[in-house]
Amino acid sequence: MRIDIDEFKDDQNRTLMLRGVNLGGSSKVPYTPNGATYRVDGFYDHRNISFVGRPFPLQEAREHFSRLREWGMTFIRFLITWEAIEHEGPGIYDVEYLEYIEEVIRIAGEYGLTIFIDPHQDVWSRFTGGDGAPGWTLEAAGLDMHHFHKNGAAVVHNQLGDKLPKMIWPTNAAKFACSTMFTLFFGGNDFAPQVTCEGLSIQNYLQDHYIQSVMQVVKRMINQPHVIGFDTLNEPSAGYIGIDDLNQYPIPARFGECPTPFQGMLLADGNAQEVEVWSLGLLGIRRKGTRLLNAEHEKAWMEGKQCIWRQHGIWDYDRSGKGVLLKPDYFSLKNGKKINFANDYLKPFINRFAKAVRTIQPNAILFIEGDPYGTMPIWGKNSPINLVNATHWYDDLTLMMKNYIPFLTFDVHAKRFIVGRKNVSIAMERQLARIKQTSLKMGGIPSLVGEFGIPFDMKNKKAYRTGNYRIQTEALNASYSALDANLLNGTLWNYTSDNTNARGDQWNDEDLSIFCRDQQVDPHDINSGARAADAFIRPYPIRTAGKPEKMNFNFKKGEFLYEFTDDPCIAAPTEIFIPRFQFPHGYDIQISDGSIEKVEEKQFLLYWPEKKHSRHQIKIRRI
Repeated sequence: MRIDIDEFKDDQNRTLMLRGVNLGGSSKVPYTPNGATYRVDGFYDHRNISFVGRPFPLQEAREHFSRLREWGMTFIRFLITWEAIEHEGPGIYDVEYLEYIEEVIRIAGEYGLTIFIDPHQDVWSRFTGGDGAPGWTLEAAGLDMHHFHKNGAAVVHNQLGDKLPKMIWPTNAAKFACSTMFTLFFGGNDFAPQVTCEGLSIQNYLQDHYIQSVMQVVKRMINQPHVIGFDTLNEPSAGYIGIDDLNQYPIPARFGECPTPFQGMLLADGNAQEVEVWSLGLLGIRRKGTRLLNAEHEKAWMEGKQCIWRQHGIWDYDRSGKGVLLKPDYFSLKNGKKINFANDYLKPFINRFAKAVRTIQPNAILFIEGDPYGTMPIWGKNSPINLVNATHWYDDLTLMMKNYIPFLTFDVHAKRFIVGRKNVSIAMERQLARIKQTSLKMGGIPSLVGEFGIPFDMKNKKAYRTGNYRIQTEALNASYSALDANLLNGTLWNYTSDNTNARGDQWNDEDLSIFCRDQQVDPHDINSGARAADAFIRPYPIRTAGKPEKMNFNFKKGEFLYEFTDDPCIAAPTEIFIPRFQFPHGYDIQISDGSIEKVEEKQFLLYWPEKKHSRHQIKIRRI
């Protein structure tokens, strides 16, 4: 596979459409002992763990890969974590896990699956309410992870218990622990120059270990040609970098307890604080009141360690013992100029990561993302080769509310509600179109929606009791339809092999997996266990001998339309995936011209145009 400007190509110059899934949701947590985020036992014993068995035990690999192949999920965003590789300590790599990953991915190649590796993280680490970084990274910064929940430094599932509010974890991006660690990771040299570890600046120490950790996987993929590239870092956070005023809450995810950055620093230093509490409802995000945090005066710093932000003069105590903010704009300016996190800090990291990958795999494709609440970096003439914009997209209202209202959504760009079915569809299509527009600004690089999907536990898991997945199917179809309208590549979030009705994807009460063992009535039926299959098992053009122009699919009527403009220099046919799940009794075909051939065993339709330099149309209808 290669990439040209704004598109992927195969070795015969056909345009590829990459459709697949993230594998898998539970790869964020250890397999041994069971690291599901609701579990307390062994949580802080972070060095004695293993991720061997994520995304599934080796003996299950062929079952899951054959199912994904049957569903047309041929492009896999394969999750690993820094913690999985280097959990035992700095520079100590889990060789058993690396060998396991190598074998799992080798088996994926037997099923014709194409893979890119995603070093995944959410809000830094399991110990800051997310996943990704090893526990020792927090210790390297002088942080004591044991009291983060009590002192408001993070919302941690197993500390809060099963009262975890819907989708509360994204607010950890604004809380002290995550904000501090990402500020050190991306900008420690500028903002915390006094913090060092083993003779290195904390920024270089953390980035060195992260990059070298991922390179252990890159090295093992050299002889696996179906592995085409690597994500640089999932949903990187800016931390405090770029915040104009530390007295102001910095991100749109304003749910639950929302201390300002300065309040977070005070809380972490053992001070009780009255903080605002917010909630999301159909009337929007509203302030509910206030709540006192850290009444027990627990510190987030290890014994003998001082707050590094106080150490750098951002704040201090006055004579009465009250905390005073001295430099509210400390993170907003560099050499007198307004900071742009994407270009000033994220881009140098991506360049550094790219350079490391290129020394091992010179032609690897790099999939990049920006801060979910920020912008993407912009390169000039010196951009790394083979970049892909892998921005994520969700229908935020559906995701946050765990409910689907077809005539209502929230436009995060316009910061307003959109009402009416048609208007909602248009809004979704426009949001995805912005991803392609951003790719153009980045030099015309290809776009791939790295994550999109819907929660299946809508309306308090009603479907698990009734077996009726109608609203989940409609919600997921709406996302796919917006993707189709923009002719976008995408990897759905997600496929979790050990998803359950009770615990979802095993992480922070998320439940977005398209597969669930609890729904698997017949293990011999490859489709058994699928959720909302009508929405995600759908036709699409795998390879187009020309330029895609239009596609849509109506799963209720079983009608698929595809139009493209041919390239007369290409002799190979256009290949369309026609899933037998949607067309169990076959299908009728109407074509504008040319000839066709069905390849039933591969679920392919091959098409050769007759008229050259023309726009061609293929219509398929369920019999």
